[in-house]
Amino acid sequence: MSYRGPNQFNNQFNNRNPPINGGVPPPNNIGPVSASKSPLDQFEAFTKKVEDLIDEHFKSLKPYVPAIGRAFLVATFFEDSLRIITQWAEQVYYLHNYRKMWRWLTVVFLFLNIVTMITASTLLVLRKQQTISTSALIAVIAFQGIAYGLIFDGQFILRNLSVVGGLILAFSDSIVRDKRRLNMPGLPMINNHDNKKYFLLAGRLLLIFLFLGFVFSSEWSIIRLFVILIGLISCGSIIVGYKTKFAAFILTVLLFTYNVFANQFWKYGPHDSTRDFLKYEFFQTLSIVGGLLIIVNAGAGEFSIDEKKKIY
Repeated sequence: MSYRGPNQFNNQFNNRNPPINGGVPPPNNIGPVSASKSPLDQFEAFTKKVEDLIDEHFKSLKPYVPAIGRAFLVATFFEDSLRIITQWAEQVYYLHNYRKMWRWLTVVFLFLNIVTMITASTLLVLRKQQTISTSALIAVIAFQGIAYGLIFDGQFILRNLSVVGGLILAFSDSIVRDKRRLNMPGLPMINNHDNKKYFLLAGRLLLIFLFLGFVFSSEWSIIRLFVILIGLISCGSIIVGYKTKFAAFILTVLLFTYNVFANQFWKYGPHDSTRDFLKYEFFQTLSIVGGLLIIVNAGAGEFSIDEKKKIY
């Protein structure tokens, strides 16, 4: 029970002690300590309830969230492979005539892109050879940027940095800490470093580049302004690792909904250039949603406010 003043205990023991201040009664404003919560406490309580509701209602899906996240993440690579196959002549013509690549090098380059993207994406979804598959997909992004002359394009850099961030998150999700693997039974653990926290930090920092590109692209509207506002607040929360799962969930729902309604490529014919543009936007955004799903499942890692609050 909290301390309420010098007369608190005197009243409880029938005034056995002499009166204080000449018997003057205590002020009337002495009473119970206010239990009102600050706005920050109310926000944390609200987000905790939301997180508990998510865990309760999506409990059956939780084991599949990492796989769904990885599938969304590599969807843009599968789509890019299919586009190169279906538009082979156009791709060869562009690289050979406009980018001045030798024809044989163009054919080899496109063929290797198709094989690498399909193989590495499949391995990433199946959680096989994670280091090789993640490195291969990051290399594809870099080499495509160079070959197509987009390496200095702002939109390409920001969007693909976000995809790289998602790939790093997928890689970090595959790292499993085995505290006994490097130690004899019964002996303390020695030099068992956990690198997952570094990959989670790098992944979530790179992931927010999507919104930097989103802010400076396309036309302005009230809906888009609302998406940007909520998105930037959520990105800031993800960067510092405060209420990370809640922020990632809000951003996932927001991005997925916006993607479905804003990038409806299926409404356009196969020969309409708008279809290719919206299709690219759709699958790029879907990849970011995949990275966010991994954050929803794994959390922010050790380098975050959420984790420090558990300690202090």
